[in-house]
Amino acid sequence: MHVGVVMNPIAGMGGRVGLKGTDGKVEEARARGAEPRAPDRARRAMERLAVVAPETTVSTVADPMGERIVREAGFDPVRVVDPFEDDQGRNGAERETTADHTRRAVGAFLAEGVDLVLFVGGDGTATDVSAALEGTDTPMLGVPAGVKVYSSVFAVSPEDAAEVAATFSRTERREVMDIDEDAYREGEVHPELRGVAHVPVAEDLQSSKQTASGTVESLAEGVAEDVRAREGEGVTYVLGPGSTVGAIKAELGFSPSPIGVDVWRDGEVVALDATESEILAELGEENVIVVSPIGGQGFVFGRGNPQLSPAVIRECDVTIVASRAKLDDVRALRVDTDDPELDDELAGWVRVRVGKFETRMMKIV
Repeated sequence: MHVGVVMNPIAGMGGRVGLKGTDGKVEEARARGAEPRAPDRARRAMERLAVVAPETTVSTVADPMGERIVREAGFDPVRVVDPFEDDQGRNGAERETTADHTRRAVGAFLAEGVDLVLFVGGDGTATDVSAALEGTDTPMLGVPAGVKVYSSVFAVSPEDAAEVAATFSRTERREVMDIDEDAYREGEVHPELRGVAHVPVAEDLQSSKQTASGTVESLAEGVAEDVRAREGEGVTYVLGPGSTVGAIKAELGFSPSPIGVDVWRDGEVVALDATESEILAELGEENVIVVSPIGGQGFVFGRGNPQLSPAVIRECDVTIVASRAKLDDVRALRVDTDDPELDDELAGWVRVRVGKFETRMMKIV
């Protein structure tokens, strides 16, 4: 098998610092102290691929788009292109990647005849890869590293991406979705079809995000009543993004950040649209995360809420809420926190609140 590996090194940087993405926000993300997420995700995928398929032939791209990480994983890759060779000789430390760099890399992979393009990034990167592959039968597979991973071309985790790459025997056409990040930051979520790509067929692929139907009024009322019952006890509630938890926030009587994480304690909002560091600063002795899985995918952590980082999760109890209709659309719940040990700790059967009093048992896999 011959795999072409390309990484978007800035994918996902804006998540934990509250920017909901990185498109056009790289410098602001860095100013807020954001750390790159993609390199670690790429490393996990390549290290797993080296275990399950060490004989794989790997082509890759000059740094910062993957070569070093591929080599450190134990492969002896062929560098097929330096996408920056025409960028006036800028050195690696100064290189800023663009969509054109990704497309040029994929074009070089096609010239080499790769069997699969394995990319590390988010929906924007997926859009660029699929555009470069248009008109070919070469499949693509995503290692999820972005904030808003809506498309169905991604594996569930970096390790799953390696397993799929090593074992797939056929492909199917799947949707590449993306959204306008500026509108997303204002609370407007309108996924748009950006392409259709050949993708390996496997169980460890996520579905496209779908919007589940069903009312959540009684659920929101019940959770809000429980929260109010503990006012004065100093319990800190970390309220995740999305419409389901948004209904709880409205029931508590405040206007939430539409797709942000808000922090509530003793009857008032103490942090609105909070970043990871702001959440950590507000945590006390007793803390509860209230979060709802993504419809159609089942992700509780790791898609759309990177502010809820491993450091935050480890300090909190977790309450999962969802409408019955949303749960009917998912076979299992999933987590992808950037911390495999935490993912293992969270795995297993959990109670998901689906009404004012009712719960349903679901398994985090």
